[in-house]
Amino acid sequence: MEGKNIEYNADELQAPAWLNAQFIGEILREYEQIPDLKVTGLQVSPATAQGDHYASVMFRTKVEYTTSNGKFSKPLIIKTMPEQEGHKKDMLSESHLFETEIGMYCQALPEFERILREAGDNTKLFVPCIYHSLKPRQVMIFEDLVPQGYTVIRDSPPSLGDLKLAFNKLAKWHAVSMKVINEQPYFLKEFQYGMYEMPTIDTDPFITTGMTSFIQMLDKMPELRKYKHHFEKIKDNYMQRLEIEMHEYHKYRRNDRYYVLCHGDFHLRNMMFRHNKELGAYDDVMLVDFQFSNLCPITVDLTYSVYMLMEPEQRWEMGEDLINEYFSVLVATLRKIGYKGDMPTQRELWEQIQNNKYYDFFLISTLLPLMVGVKSNDLKMHEALQDSKARLKSYFLDDYVQDVSKLLPKFEQLGYFKDL
Repeated sequence: MEGKNIEYNADELQAPAWLNAQFIGEILREYEQIPDLKVTGLQVSPATAQGDHYASVMFRTKVEYTTSNGKFSKPLIIKTMPEQEGHKKDMLSESHLFETEIGMYCQALPEFERILREAGDNTKLFVPCIYHSLKPRQVMIFEDLVPQGYTVIRDSPPSLGDLKLAFNKLAKWHAVSMKVINEQPYFLKEFQYGMYEMPTIDTDPFITTGMTSFIQMLDKMPELRKYKHHFEKIKDNYMQRLEIEMHEYHKYRRNDRYYVLCHGDFHLRNMMFRHNKELGAYDDVMLVDFQFSNLCPITVDLTYSVYMLMEPEQRWEMGEDLINEYFSVLVATLRKIGYKGDMPTQRELWEQIQNNKYYDFFLISTLLPLMVGVKSNDLKMHEALQDSKARLKSYFLDDYVQDVSKLLPKFEQLGYFKDL
């Protein structure tokens, strides 16, 4: 793993009984097309740290095996659904997460790479999935990126260079998806299940109490109390307004808006960076975890990144420049791959970002306090999602209050509170 003192998710400490040498052997024999392949050793450990993710269970395995050509080993990542009873299983069991991610790895992203290759761009968008199934259990298996030099950034904020790598890769992905939407509108039709389509979105206390807790915090902070009435106006219907934004592509499509196949969960722990020793810096990033990918406004990944990817100081000092650079790469890629639709403009992109303000309201009131609490180690992910008292404390953390104190005047300046 990337560090020695990582705390793991409880449901990843022990592998399920079916994750054994026989299961892995059958998969490798099929994948490698070697009938006499025999697994001789299997080591299984947690694949991610606590707080990295919640919407799956992941294991890292080192497989030792023999064939007629000798002895070999292969590091793999196993991704599956939670089997332990509780909130995590209840929240995820009826979701479309694995169908979506399998579609991304096996249909969408290979086509996106093919289009880039035809245009002379060798950008790698994904690591190949060597096995997937939905029955009798939902499982995906990938080759491990860590031995290839990729790692998750944990102990420090991403640098400006790191963020540029991530936004440039996202821009190319978005650009190709725009071409596919324009030329093959039915090819991506199955990607309609994002975060807002989670079965418990309307009932999970983590979601339903977010705005109430946010307003409670505003009321107790004298310098923020003046903003309280804005959010009281929308607290009973802002999720319905957010639904309109999230479902715009499928139900309320507009000619003056840009739509893409978004990543859906574009934050640092869903990125693995490759370090180049000669450069002394990262030279590539691989996006992972496509469970929330869906067709939606281009603003979804960009707005999400402002709160979930950037640190507060980055948000204020370089956020606008990063999105403008993303836009430059987007347009350059659209031209390179022969996009035939109307070319987007930077002004229209920013107008769309600012018009889709209810996503900002959701992120600042519900996801941002969780992220701040987890990053500062004041809160565990499972506590934030399951313990109302622990969750409420995150709203009063100094880092969160300071962040909100800068965000709300910005909202006011942009006119977010008009016509609520």
